[in-house]
Order: sequence, then C-alpha cells, then structure tokens
Amino acid sequence: MIKKLFFTLLQFFLFLLAYFVGQFLPLVAVLALHTLRSPSVITKWANGTRGFQWDGILLMLAFFAVILLIEALRKRIRSAAPWTALALVLATIAGLIMKFGVLSFDQQ
Repeated sequence: MIKKLFFTLLQFFLFLLAYFVGQFLPLVAVLALHTLRSPSVITKWANGTRGFQWDGILLMLAFFAVILLIEALRKRIRSAAPWTALALVLATIAGLIMKFGVLSFDQQ
C-alpha cells in the first residue's frame, strides 16, 4: 500500500510538472522557430480579456496515456490505473487552483 501511495505521489508531481511546463510550450516554439504564430490552443472569454491555454492539460493527458500503456503492457492495469487516474485528477485540480494556463490579454 505504501508503494502505491509513493508512486501515486510521484505521478501527481509528474502530471503537475507537465501541466506547468505546458504553459511555456508556445513560447519555446516561437523562440525556436522564430515565428510570430503560436501553435497553442487558447479559449478566450470575458470579452477577449481572459483566456485559458489548453497545452498543459493536453500534455498531461499525453503522459497519462503513456503511463496507462506501460501499465497495460506490464499487465498491471487493473491494480495501478485507479491510482494513476487519482493522481491525474488531483494534479488537474491543483493546477487549476494555482491558475496554470489562465491568460490575461490587453484590451484594445
């Protein structure tokens, strides 16, 4: 039981780190490619002054799929998948509370 909690905590921090790093992916792409176009997925609300960048959540879901694939290949999906899903949900909640991905835009 302690081993499962330890790996769940590690997965929680991995997902939270992926969520945090996902905010900076468009900036890295812009600097690396020297373009002005951002490849991120952004949803705007509040008359265009606020928005949410989905890149962190999409990166977190990609890690989740890879971890589930590894668990399935090791034939431990039944015992490990609920703990992995719990880590994903808790990391998502923590990231939203910390306002990862929330953007402010200048009103023109």
